[in-house]
Amino acid sequence: MESLADQTAAAVRRHFGFQSLRPLQDRAIRAALEGRDALVVLPTGGGKSLCFQAPALVQNGLVVVVSPLISLMKDQVDGLLASGVRAAMLSSAQGPAELRSVYENLEAERLDLLYLAPERLAMNGFIERLDEFGMRSLAVDEAHCISHWGHDFRPEYRRIGELRERRPDLSIQAYTATATPAVQLDIVAQLGLRDPEILVGDFDRPNLTYRVMPRRQLVDQVLAVVQSHSGEAGIVYCLSRKAVDSLASKLAAKGVRCQPYHAGMTKERRTSVQDDFQGERIDVVVATVAFGMGIDRTDVRFVVHASLPKGVEQYSQETGRAGRDGLPAECVLLHSGADYHNWKHLMERSAEEARARGSHNAEVEKEAGLSRLGDLYGFATNALCRHRFLLEYFGQKASPELRQAGCGACDVCLGELSRVPDSQVLAQKILSCVVHCGQRYGAGHITDVLRGADTQRMHTTGHSQRSTHGLLKEYSAREVRGWIEQLTGRNLLASTGGQYPTLYLTKTGVAALRGEEEVDLFVTQKPKQTRRKAAASAAAEEGIVADEALFEHLRDVRRALARERGVPPYLIFNDRTLALMSALKPAADDDLLAIKGVGEKKAADLGPRFLAEIAEFCAARSRPDRGA
Repeated sequence: MESLADQTAAAVRRHFGFQSLRPLQDRAIRAALEGRDALVVLPTGGGKSLCFQAPALVQNGLVVVVSPLISLMKDQVDGLLASGVRAAMLSSAQGPAELRSVYENLEAERLDLLYLAPERLAMNGFIERLDEFGMRSLAVDEAHCISHWGHDFRPEYRRIGELRERRPDLSIQAYTATATPAVQLDIVAQLGLRDPEILVGDFDRPNLTYRVMPRRQLVDQVLAVVQSHSGEAGIVYCLSRKAVDSLASKLAAKGVRCQPYHAGMTKERRTSVQDDFQGERIDVVVATVAFGMGIDRTDVRFVVHASLPKGVEQYSQETGRAGRDGLPAECVLLHSGADYHNWKHLMERSAEEARARGSHNAEVEKEAGLSRLGDLYGFATNALCRHRFLLEYFGQKASPELRQAGCGACDVCLGELSRVPDSQVLAQKILSCVVHCGQRYGAGHITDVLRGADTQRMHTTGHSQRSTHGLLKEYSAREVRGWIEQLTGRNLLASTGGQYPTLYLTKTGVAALRGEEEVDLFVTQKPKQTRRKAAASAAAEEGIVADEALFEHLRDVRRALARERGVPPYLIFNDRTLALMSALKPAADDDLLAIKGVGEKKAADLGPRFLAEIAEFCAARSRPDRGA
């Protein structure tokens, strides 16, 4: 008799067209099939969703999935229905008729997966209704939202833990892409997981190329990234609504198909922008962090941060929206020291307001926030392999190969940062200037002193008479300010709090000034052209060669089908599957079913159209030129 695991593997092949599971996926699915509690931490694009979707295909009973955003639930349900899976959602966005239909299907046991928001669990009598519908297990997606120590805490997630008290027999599996060891422990505690299977995947995303550079000419820098990915999807994150509107307007004036997105827009306008992006009617969204968690588009080829996020977790989650299909993508972080100080000021002010309201956790939360901010500032200003930094931040060890040879996919390992000659002397001059100015002035004033500014303030303070005045006059203000930021990011300099922060030397900075601590300073070179085409990379992984022209034609076919059916194009087939089609040129149903990402329902539903398009494209290309 076929085992449950074998039945699951067959169901995954039948519905999703995956011939095999990744090791951690297999273990997570087995835990769910055995009714074990589990915490599964897999990076974005690592296949988390399949871990709770696959068991529902072969087991009796209802798998309930808690998810934070309606748009995210809708995309997943649409994708499951397209693959022949019995799934539905319950949300506040549905009308009476649609809700009634879902409840009828639940009562008739015609559903295997039900998606809902955490708030619905708190509704009177709702958990009892789920019991009546045969709830077998609970999957908590984006589980980091339950932790105070995470980056996206949501109070309503705390109510999920009450289910353990009311249904001790219920198996609960938690899933997240971004969780430090401390957050992992908190998730287990808050959900009351019992002897859980804890599965933590490799946080490294080798398909992403990370670049970090000082923000100089913002529009030109962003435009350079956009143009290097012409016709491809991207997200540009800004800190404020005003910055979003300004940058989107300037990019649009230069011919970029883009739209702004932020919480200040009407709900209808935000929905329109999101739909246009999902439907490939625009290429770029310029947004605040209000945009992203509900986006399931797999072919985002670049993510740009136009300013420093407030922590590594946020940065990891936001960059994780690039290359979810596993194909090459680029992540560019543009920053300045002002970003760090602005965030620090906001956190300090927020803590003061919380204390005034009687909060007992304000100081602890402020310190935790500042620590996360400092970690990201260190990431931005240090010259350490970006992939290695992220791995180690999330509690994992870099492989010996990564340590020795580098990742080959970040600005540091690609040689795009060069060491400044006489770095030690330059650093000592900057540190000395801070001391000579009494450690009571900010980075702007220190830069002016070092460059020999002849201003009234220089004379008033007497700093024009200091020996450090004009020590670095041969360098631009941008270069000097950048080195000050590097020294701050490496904890040789620190700054006071408040709206007008001033610089002072740390113990490490004092040691460096004395020559007891070695210091390297860097300048950013022009990025190397290392763009790897998505189609070529997907085919190369299988040892075959993509047909770029056919791939683009199939993208057009996919786009047309998506318009006809009112769904995002990636729900038809993703880029990886189209790339394999372009390389293998399937001519029959069996050929199509052998391609990763083509399940039986899609082969029956979409196969005839794609097979015909491939045959016609190849035939047209092989016909002699009639005009010859």
